[in-house]
Amino acid sequence: MSASTTPSSQDGRLAEIFGGTLTELYERAAVTPGAAALTRALELRSFLALAEEQVARVRDRVHEAMAPGRDMDELSADDLRFDAQWLAAALDARDGYRAALGELLRTMPAQTEERSSRPVEFAQPQITTTLPPTAAPAPPRAGAAVGP
Repeated sequence: MSASTTPSSQDGRLAEIFGGTLTELYERAAVTPGAAALTRALELRSFLALAEEQVARVRDRVHEAMAPGRDMDELSADDLRFDAQWLAAALDARDGYRAALGELLRTMPAQTEERSSRPVEFAQPQITTTLPPTAAPAPPRAGAAVGP
């Protein structure tokens, strides 16, 4: 499954902020140059979706190993310890991606069609003073010392 189609916990928030379904947002980012906020948000969303998928895989594996009907002779403390380390790493990654995406959404405005189609206008400074007149150039050898 592709990261763009794997669900994440922030899909609803992205759809609300950028105004479209996830499929529409990926299409918009592909055809709209300069949609930096959307592109970065979707990149972080993909990383988040993968991290959340890893959390779910480890959780499911631990639940399966600890199922009530499971033979206790199949339990492995080493496997569970490894899964606990993997789960901790996956949760850290998930938390980091959620924080980064949240910060991005707070600091960067959403790109709308209206904003991206309007050209940027810069204020041009006006010069309000005049420069003093330049002095005439000195003739060649002016003020040169006369040799013996």
